[in-house]
Amino acid sequence: MIPSNRGGTGVNVLKPHLQTTVFTLLASNTSQREIARVTKIDRKTIRAYAKRWREQQANSPGVATGSMDQIPPPRPPEKAAKQSVSACEPYREFIQEQLKLRRNYTAIYQDLVDIYGFSGAYNSVKRFAGKLCESDPVQYDRLEFEPAEEAQVDYGEGAMTRVPGTDRYKRPRLFIMTLRYSGRSFRRVVWKSSKKVWAELHEQAFRYFGGSTKYVVLDNLKEGVIKPDLYEPELNSVYAAMLKHYGCVGYPARVRDPNRKA
Repeated sequence: MIPSNRGGTGVNVLKPHLQTTVFTLLASNTSQREIARVTKIDRKTIRAYAKRWREQQANSPGVATGSMDQIPPPRPPEKAAKQSVSACEPYREFIQEQLKLRRNYTAIYQDLVDIYGFSGAYNSVKRFAGKLCESDPVQYDRLEFEPAEEAQVDYGEGAMTRVPGTDRYKRPRLFIMTLRYSGRSFRRVVWKSSKKVWAELHEQAFRYFGGSTKYVVLDNLKEGVIKPDLYEPELNSVYAAMLKHYGCVGYPARVRDPNRKA
């Protein structure tokens, strides 16, 4: 049992925090037996406080918990921390436009100083621009295509599979050509790849679709591209001859730009 002083009424006088605990449990319709088990307070003491609690409820409706003598006032709500405004806020629109142009933080900071006379620190610009990059994802325009205008081709890699006729396991290559207009695809699994195989797979895809497209967008893999270049890429001779035969133009994707690849 919890020791406590006895008052003149012969009832244990509980400390304020224990009184609050008992009144809270009584208000939640907890049995006196359960309160005694949880708090380790004598049942007679709990019975006496339960009687006083009911009297308090009758005299002060709406009061459920607290000390018999005085219920402490509610704690006032804490004031919200005042948020400081970044020195870069007036230049938000300018910084957003520069980020869309993929300019780095140093260049943006230098322009703010030169053009607007910005007096803040570089780290302020870095933090502010970093938050804008997190909240504003890169935007891409939706491209519309005509039927038979463009196709995308690429190789993928399959799971470890036993090579037919052997006990050896290997990851096959997965060729796929997808039409940009309809989204229809041609797929083939090959175990070996070469310039000749790459060209033959295109021919099989064209026969499957019943014709060729005007353009083929491909990754800069060695079977198709000898020299990657944004403006004048060099295709291997076998692949270039095949595309010319079908009246198709090969268009390698940009290097280190996976969002624009096939």
